[in-house]
Amino acid sequence: MKKKYQYLLIIFLWVVFFVNPSFAEDIYVTGITKVTMRTGPGIENKIIDILTSGDKLEMIEYQKDWSQIKTDKGRTGWVLSRFLTRDIPDAFLIEKLKKDNQELISKFDAIEKENKILADKNAALVQIEEKYNKLKQESADFLTLEANHKKIMEEFAAQKGQIKTLENDLNKEQKLWFLSGAGVFIFGLLLGLITRKKKRSGLL
Repeated sequence: MKKKYQYLLIIFLWVVFFVNPSFAEDIYVTGITKVTMRTGPGIENKIIDILTSGDKLEMIEYQKDWSQIKTDKGRTGWVLSRFLTRDIPDAFLIEKLKKDNQELISKFDAIEKENKILADKNAALVQIEEKYNKLKQESADFLTLEANHKKIMEEFAAQKGQIKTLENDLNKEQKLWFLSGAGVFIFGLLLGLITRKKKRSGLL
């Protein structure tokens, strides 16, 4: 039973380390400045490209000594396996961090511009709100003045009506007094005439 587990462990390790991967994975050139890529797995094969440390490659077939890879330009060839690594090189990380940092700076600048635009819009909205409140207050004052004016005009119309009534009453009284005075005058005149006739009749 123990040997069975040992065989299974050996088979598992052999599959992990020696069987070609069934899917492509990213690998990088490491540990050396320049690496030759050849047409086949051996130094007797023709050099078709020169790779540098940090170059990103795609693993096609892994072998203990040589591995078949594909460059980011689409070229396929063989490279010594000891010059390949799954770890991202520091130089690549630095470049990536620089790029990420630049993107963050660009986003920050864009956010700052957007914040400035929003601040300007907010200031404009505050001014509009102040003007609206002022107009609202002025409108309220105008409506109050209009109501007061209407009330005064109604009172004026009522007083005018009263004055008209008083004038009519006064005119009636003046006419009555005039007629009364005329009546007294006529009565006096008639009385004088009658008296004079009586005096004349007495003299005869």
